[in-house]
Amino acid sequence: MTGLPLPPVPEPYHLPFHYGALHNIGVDYLIQPDRARELLRKRHPGLTPALFDGRACVSLNYQLYFAQYPGGGGITQEVEINLVAHPAFAEERLPELNYGQYARGYDQTKLLGIARLHVLCDNPLAIDAGRRLYAEPKYPGWFETVLPSLNAPAVRERWSVSCRRAALGPDGLRRHDEELLAIEADLVGLTAESVNNTPITGYGTDDEGRLLAGPLNVYQPYRYYALDDRTAERIRLDLGNPAEASARDLAHLIADAPAAGAWTYQSPPVAAHNRAYYIR
Repeated sequence: MTGLPLPPVPEPYHLPFHYGALHNIGVDYLIQPDRARELLRKRHPGLTPALFDGRACVSLNYQLYFAQYPGGGGITQEVEINLVAHPAFAEERLPELNYGQYARGYDQTKLLGIARLHVLCDNPLAIDAGRRLYAEPKYPGWFETVLPSLNAPAVRERWSVSCRRAALGPDGLRRHDEELLAIEADLVGLTAESVNNTPITGYGTDDEGRLLAGPLNVYQPYRYYALDDRTAERIRLDLGNPAEASARDLAHLIADAPAAGAWTYQSPPVAAHNRAYYIR
């Protein structure tokens, strides 16, 4: 049997990478396909944008995750700016879907995946791992958030993420005040659907121009919120300095397109420390 070699797994990393907990929130936008094609030609020439009723899809997501290692644990936050895309040669292998069907996980070929344009992350180890293992365009950033949480049920359907500029130095992450992007969602009163849309295929292009794919399995359903002209205003996206590539590319892609869908995922709790009581 002959085929392509597997991408290397450099030290000190091991795959698969197991998440101890994952909290994930995201928003999708349907946009003019020419803008998506333009960026993919520059960043991922082996990919072409997926089209849903003639529109391409920008998928913006925030992740908070925990991982346990032999010497302890680590917490990571990151924001991904992605285009939904597929390998250019695979057009005829894909089912014809509208956006709602894609968001609900109807594509099980998993050729439809996320082409990462920018990934901003607050963990130096995760930045290095993302670059070397998955060819992610991953750079430093830091975050201020209000997240859905079982420990604060009142804000379960409201969340916000502010991503700010950072730099890597000899002593770790150096924070700057400049905001790169901010997103707010008020989903109170909207009905969420339970959807099985994983594995999620993440695409990267390495320094030699080779296209690679890395699937992410998530073991419970997501909560998906379909948005329309009436409810799209529940999502607010603010972009910072247009000189920053992440904000500039996002502004160019989305322009004035409304949000088409939002989704959240929270790892189920594994333990609970209950309310105290008096003995006497």
